[in-house]
Amino acid sequence: MSAMQQAQPANDDTLEADYLIETPLDPAQVAEVMAGEQSSGTFVRVANETDALRARSRASVLRIAELEAVAQPSLPSAWLIRHGTPGPWRRARVTLSFPLANIGANLPTLAATVAGNLYDLGEVTGMRLLSLRLPASYRARFELPRHGVAGTRMLTQVTDRPLIGTIIKPNVGLSAAETAALVRELCEAGVDFIKDDEVSANPAHAPLAERVRAVMSEVRSYRERSGRSVMVAFNITDDLDAMRRHAELVEHEGGDCVMASINWCGFSAIQTLRRATPLVLHAHRNGYGMMSRDPALGISFQAYQTLWRLTGVDHMHVHGLAGKFAQSDMEVIGSARDCATPLASGCDDTVLPAFSSGQWAGTAPATFDAVRSTDLLFMSGGGILAHPDGPSAGVTSVRQAWAAVQTGTPLPVYAERMPELRRALAFFGERA
Repeated sequence: MSAMQQAQPANDDTLEADYLIETPLDPAQVAEVMAGEQSSGTFVRVANETDALRARSRASVLRIAELEAVAQPSLPSAWLIRHGTPGPWRRARVTLSFPLANIGANLPTLAATVAGNLYDLGEVTGMRLLSLRLPASYRARFELPRHGVAGTRMLTQVTDRPLIGTIIKPNVGLSAAETAALVRELCEAGVDFIKDDEVSANPAHAPLAERVRAVMSEVRSYRERSGRSVMVAFNITDDLDAMRRHAELVEHEGGDCVMASINWCGFSAIQTLRRATPLVLHAHRNGYGMMSRDPALGISFQAYQTLWRLTGVDHMHVHGLAGKFAQSDMEVIGSARDCATPLASGCDDTVLPAFSSGQWAGTAPATFDAVRSTDLLFMSGGGILAHPDGPSAGVTSVRQAWAAVQTGTPLPVYAERMPELRRALAFFGERA
């Protein structure tokens, strides 16, 4: 994945945000409402909002590009109904510039500025934050990834191919001892990365403290036997104090990665966790769909990952090609490329894109063809653990698929000499 250079705002004292809006009003009028609402103003000019204050603190409208109108509104607006405003509903791409002095190095306030009350404006029937551009001086005020792509490769000793990962399945129900036994089997099979499922954090049947100790005992034992490291992302999602304790335990037991459900923990918690631990932070984006699936509402991945990368995470989920979720392949590809793009000029802050959701040996060629890179984490849950010959054969089949991809060999041809891949193609291919 060639890392594209992120464009910077024209002014080092501002950030730029692009929006898609829908409204029956003049888009230029609505853009001015947006700029005022998210900076110095309200729905009317107030006494203390002097010309000098507005010049210093008000957001500015930089560009408006009107798009094709639609016959029906995407979202209801009681405000428009009260005012009896008819369609058609005009769509436009709007770019706003926000003074950084209003925000400072304050990530929750940054998010509230670019993605706050805008969604509630009565003038609009559609509002989507598309992308953000930050000056390098502002990006430097926030956390960087401690590890990112290069650091993760160093810890796992994987240098010339994708990292092959899996997810503990069943999602919940396994005891700490049963989880550790599965981890031992997966390590022996040659997996590089193992993570907890997002719904398994600290359950009664496998308390996190017991699970970390049992799993890391197996990982350390395997490392001593083989000389090879396996990274385990323990799901430490919890309140902040608990997450810090959990991370300390993982570090004490020789682990090198923790995972958090970032949308439910919040920006402040993940920032504080980043400052508190040297471990790799694996950012799980579960819940992102409610922010993104409606094309006229929410937030696109470029803006979403920009905000979260300012917390200093090392990995970001992007879902997978031809996967089980609703995102199109083009959206997944774009998300992976966003992860590989520095947030600002001269900044070394790319993160490792984590592909998952319905991935198996057969989706490896499409993944490589799309991103043209092996700087990625390719995770198969059922695609490994449901292999008809067992998890070990599942890991082998995915490794064989990527070996075929990297030598330019079609999977059926490569599978002629590889029984694990051949069985995977027959078994999962019927279900694809």
